Amino acid sequence: MEQGQRPTLTEVRGWPATVRVPQAALALGCSRSELYEQIKRGTSPVRTLEFGRRRVVVTADLVRLLSGEGQPAA
Repeated sequence: MEQGQRPTLTEVRGWPATVRVPQAALALGCSRSELYEQIKRGTSPVRTLEFGRRRVVVTADLVRLLSGEGQPAA
């Protein structure tokens, strides 16, 4: 995958268990600022984990969403 190019579902499936917000935003086809805003509002389509000031996105939720399997598990 080239820099700035949207990854395929197969590529996302090969990602680690969590990824940084900018990488997840690229997979979702939105800007990182939009995804950060959704996280802040509590409307993100994917689960995130907070480690201090850093947020990461759960890759399994990305896969579920991109494959059309629906919303992440609560």
